[in-house]
Amino acid sequence: MNSSLALSSATFIYGLATVFYIGFFAFKKEILARTGFFVLAAGLLLNTAGIGLRWVESYQMGYGRAPFSNMYESLVFFSWTMAMLYIFVELKYREQGFGVFISPLIFLAIAYASFDPGISSRINPLIPALKSNWLIAHVVTCFLGYAGFAVAFGLSIIYFVKPKQPDKGAIASRLPAWELIDELTYQMVVFGFLFLTIGIITGAVWANSAWGKYWSWDPKETWSLITWFVYAIFMHLRLMRGWQGRNLALVSIAGFMAVLFTYFGVNFLLSGLHSYG
Repeated sequence: MNSSLALSSATFIYGLATVFYIGFFAFKKEILARTGFFVLAAGLLLNTAGIGLRWVESYQMGYGRAPFSNMYESLVFFSWTMAMLYIFVELKYREQGFGVFISPLIFLAIAYASFDPGISSRINPLIPALKSNWLIAHVVTCFLGYAGFAVAFGLSIIYFVKPKQPDKGAIASRLPAWELIDELTYQMVVFGFLFLTIGIITGAVWANSAWGKYWSWDPKETWSLITWFVYAIFMHLRLMRGWQGRNLALVSIAGFMAVLFTYFGVNFLLSGLHSYG
């Protein structure tokens, strides 16, 4: 098996897991949710194999680099981090209703990498600016942060789907209690905020070694800082103002929109030192 086959298979498996979770939400059959979880875990194994094989293939081609340097590889890794974090959440809390809101994000990330003709899956050598030991630390921490924010986003959507009264319709019976949704959203934001902070710090150190200064107000740096402030506001409103529920969920959603613009918008709409991504 090569990396392309493993990642293509992972894309299909993630899509199948999403179908099972949606089936559980639509028909309230627990066997569908359990099947979705095991299928998602199989997709994660294939995703892991694909990343590992791509790493090996880069060494065989003489490049010897980690597979985190372009849009295709970052989307593949983003899906991996989201799947890892979601599987941990479901195992810990034994709540199956989360999957319908988070598995589509996992599938869409890797499907976009696989099917968009504008995204090349070729393994190329690193450009000089990326040849640094900081590459792995910076990319891994940033995408762990993004994964935390993605899961928080999926949980925040529940506030606009689940009825406030548990006896209103069958949808409420498929979803966790409000207290758990609120607490877990906060935990995922804290997780994401911690790793985004580390990612910004490692990126600054890397920038100093590559370009001679820690901060240059490059569009990606600027939007990373904006994203950091949005989630700092989220935590302030939660801890100091006691916000909960829909109002705080809207801040989480706004934060994830900032994440998406930092990730995609900067690459496609703005130019800067990170445009090679």
